[in-house]
Amino acid sequence: MSVDSMFVHKMWDETELSKMVPGGIPFPMLSDAAGRVGSTYGVYDPEAGVETRGRFIIDPDGIIQGYEVLTPPVGRNVAESLRQIQAFQLVRKTKGKEATPSGWQPGKPTLKPGIDLVGKVWEVWNTDMAFKD
Repeated sequence: MSVDSMFVHKMWDETELSKMVPGGIPFPMLSDAAGRVGSTYGVYDPEAGVETRGRFIIDPDGIIQGYEVLTPPVGRNVAESLRQIQAFQLVRKTKGKEATPSGWQPGKPTLKPGIDLVGKVWEVWNTDMAFKD
């Protein structure tokens, strides 16, 4: 979502995004021309009429699970956003019985939170997950 019109989004998707993300982004782009949504999330600058680049991952219950706000010169990483969404979905699906460690990728091992993991995260990570394809 941005303050850009649906026409700008269409052009950006067809000329830029489709080259950066194979198959295109798997969600619709929405226009926040008046900055109402951006104001709600604290990323809209009414004087300039623009929104700071932000990404908010909101679960089906409407709770923000993750967010990132970047200054305009810093680009976003769509693949990392998708990876994080998949991680949040897995944790939600397992009701917290699985946790995704740093750098986790779909299909890779997860951590099993609990008393047995306390003080042993590095040992489990290093033995079971790190540097393995």
